[in-house]
Amino acid sequence: MSDIVERYERITGQFTARVRGVPAGGWDNPSPCDDWTARDVVGHLTEWIPGFFTAQGVEFPPVPSVQDDPVAAWETVQTTIGKALTDPVLAAKPIATPFSTQSMAETIDMIVTGDVFTHTWDLARATGQDDTLDPGQLQLMIFAMRTIPEEALRSGGMFGPAVEVPADADEQTKFLAYLGRQQ
Repeated sequence: MSDIVERYERITGQFTARVRGVPAGGWDNPSPCDDWTARDVVGHLTEWIPGFFTAQGVEFPPVPSVQDDPVAAWETVQTTIGKALTDPVLAAKPIATPFSTQSMAETIDMIVTGDVFTHTWDLARATGQDDTLDPGQLQLMIFAMRTIPEEALRSGGMFGPAVEVPADADEQTKFLAYLGRQQ
């Protein structure tokens, strides 16, 4: 479990650095996600994560409005999920997802850390920050994406159609293109 906690802290910490680094006026910049701004990227995470995990027994304090304070909204969600990961009973609780039933810690690792990882690039691109993704997590995500059937990956609009890139593109470019991200 310590690997999961370490990975969560590292990846969400990188996202937090991008959230804190959004320049004045940058929250309304368009993101690589169709019809989303930088603020919408943070709003997505600060809505679905509490929505899903409250139903699993995680108690969230009031999350500030992403319209008023996107930094505080994100940090509230990040801290609350981090505490859930360090609660042995909560972290071990079985959670059913469309992919499998596993512990809450494993579910957080799979869906929260993975989503935050990908949206780190989106937020960085939207706000002119360093868009380099964590190389260790990149390798884990490349492996994980290969295990998800194509129809499951693309259903529900979660990811767009894959984008063609040159064969000699770097791993990050290939990963993002597979998820439908335009560079």
